[in-house]
Amino acid sequence: MLSLSQINIRDPFVLLSQDTYYLYGTRGETCWGPASGFDVYASRDLETWSEPRPCFENDGTFWADRNYWAPEVHCWKDHFYLFASFKNETRHRGTAILRADSPLGPFVPWSDGPVMPPEWECLDGTFYADDAGCPWMVFCHEWVQAGDGEIWALPLTKDLKAPGGSPSLLFRASEAEWAREVKHSSGMTGFVTDGPYLWRDRLGRLLCLWSSFSDTGYTQGLAVSDTGRIDSHFSQLEPLFRENGGHGMLFSTREGKTLLTLHAPNQHLLERPRFYPVPDFL
Repeated sequence: MLSLSQINIRDPFVLLSQDTYYLYGTRGETCWGPASGFDVYASRDLETWSEPRPCFENDGTFWADRNYWAPEVHCWKDHFYLFASFKNETRHRGTAILRADSPLGPFVPWSDGPVMPPEWECLDGTFYADDAGCPWMVFCHEWVQAGDGEIWALPLTKDLKAPGGSPSLLFRASEAEWAREVKHSSGMTGFVTDGPYLWRDRLGRLLCLWSSFSDTGYTQGLAVSDTGRIDSHFSQLEPLFRENGGHGMLFSTREGKTLLTLHAPNQHLLERPRFYPVPDFL
């Protein structure tokens, strides 16, 4: 069994299914180069975790060979869907959708490559079902192409195989007063958007967690829909976490408590999943 301090992943995501917690994330060692898959860890108490079990491995036929990032698993209509970012030398980075019958996988390709505009460099797609039961993917138009990173909402077809309409812009990174420009190795500068995640809080507000960089390093931001709808502008709130950690999500425990998980510190091979209590309104 493992403790959280022994698990080196970025972008942690927790799914509670049938009284078991499943933890997914970007493999720390292969984050920035060639990669081949994702693992899942299982726990009954959020403290001790199983050894990693591969839930997706490229058998040589999958289209992407690098930058396997930010896996999320969501239950939708009796199946489990893995949303994750992928890239190869000839295609822009984007989020593809895989499917399995179990949270443990094995996940197999479901969408025909990335589910977003093919000419965009994108990442970190997350699933959201609106009040009418319609599926959406919220994702980042990456700052290395957009300059000022953007977060968009895209309707999906009911089978989660393809776009179901046109995307709507939710906000740009520079709208957050705390966000600071970063410099790419190419010399360009811009504002980062990472890791959107949607959550309806106890006040009925639709929130979007997202991450960027501030004066204190990687930061867990928070925004709120102006109308309560997903296809709306989102206004910026105070960040949830400023201590060089981010790409987080919220989940409910078996006892009904809401926890924030994110990775910290934001430093290669030192990243660990962390769990934190959150304000009562969440």
